[in-house]
Amino acid sequence: MNALLAFRQLRKTFGARTLFDLGPFTIGEGEAYVITGDNGSGKTTLLRILAGLEPGEIAGFEFCGAALNHDRLAAEVRRDIVHVHQHPYLFHSTVAHNVGYGLAARRIGGAERRRLVEAAIAWAGVEHLRHVPPAKLSGGEKQRVALARAKVLKPKLFLLDEPTANLDGEARTQTIALIRQLVQDGRSLLIACHDRQLIELPGTRRFHLDEGKLAAV
Repeated sequence: MNALLAFRQLRKTFGARTLFDLGPFTIGEGEAYVITGDNGSGKTTLLRILAGLEPGEIAGFEFCGAALNHDRLAAEVRRDIVHVHQHPYLFHSTVAHNVGYGLAARRIGGAERRRLVEAAIAWAGVEHLRHVPPAKLSGGEKQRVALARAKVLKPKLFLLDEPTANLDGEARTQTIALIRQLVQDGRSLLIACHDRQLIELPGTRRFHLDEGKLAAV
């Protein structure tokens, strides 16, 4: 297994309280991982730290074999790790603009950006929503747009935080199908969730975060 992201130790405290103190952990290239744990165990915080969205005390932090200073993640690392929030924020514009926002920020324009956006929209099955204001989308529709927005950037690592929380019925089924496709395509994913169908997805490795420790299950 080639290591994509690894740390020797990761600790998160809030004042005198230690949320977690984790030992060595490695995410392999092309591998998918699911982390379970009770509410408040630190799953979301762990993903946010790895995405560079909040600080953590990290020792031996590496990405693609390069040592990292978490306080100053290099621009190329930030480009290669995409975090998808449980309640994704969408701009008050159009679905296509939301999916293509990251490409525009990377100065990919014109026909190439349109081609990539259209492919991502088709992959997510949201073509019929292209002219619907994002504020009027359902939770499941927003999650699929957010996954398309992440996928179009071709990150090396997807960090998915409770992607099916508060979804049921067809919306949940559709979201799980997209995540299953990412796993089958050999993408590297770290998924925090409680959803039994995601936990049992073929091709995933399972870990449980409890009392500040992360253990394989």
